[in-house]
Amino acid sequence: MKLNLGAGLDVKQGWVNHDGIKLSGIDVVHDLNKFPYPWPDNTFDEVFASHVLEHVRDLPAVMKELKRICKPGAIIRTRGPHFSCGVSWRDPDHKRLFSVFTFDYFSDFSFYAPVKFNIISRKFNFTRTEMIFLNPVLNPLLNLFPAIYERFFCWMLPAAEALVDLEVIK
Repeated sequence: MKLNLGAGLDVKQGWVNHDGIKLSGIDVVHDLNKFPYPWPDNTFDEVFASHVLEHVRDLPAVMKELKRICKPGAIIRTRGPHFSCGVSWRDPDHKRLFSVFTFDYFSDFSFYAPVKFNIISRKFNFTRTEMIFLNPVLNPLLNLFPAIYERFFCWMLPAAEALVDLEVIK
């Protein structure tokens, strides 16, 4: 089974589509800040979380709950606003922005994290809408040296999104 977490209007056929409010095509309405989530342990093989995790109050608690509802080896695909994207703070409900290294906290990098995941991939996306024609040129350049880009160049050429794929370790 696959979970489309915080689907909004991006309803996916063949997936369990979740959101915090009842919209057309949403299968499960649930506030992600309320635990436990309405699924049993080890339910999902894949979770797609696009532009939803920046809205939760307690990201470590959410990641712990996602691990619970995922099967061992499941993939969690995250997409969220990159911290250099100036328009990301326009939404007053955003609690955080992301680096491509944010989820390192949930890997062997940190002994503080309540749960651990393997980082499968990480990359930047330059733009989601306007000037999308630049993505084939800029995305490969931005992703060559992510630490150098975020440290020195992201304020000159901001990225729109941080995309990180995680593997559930159980």
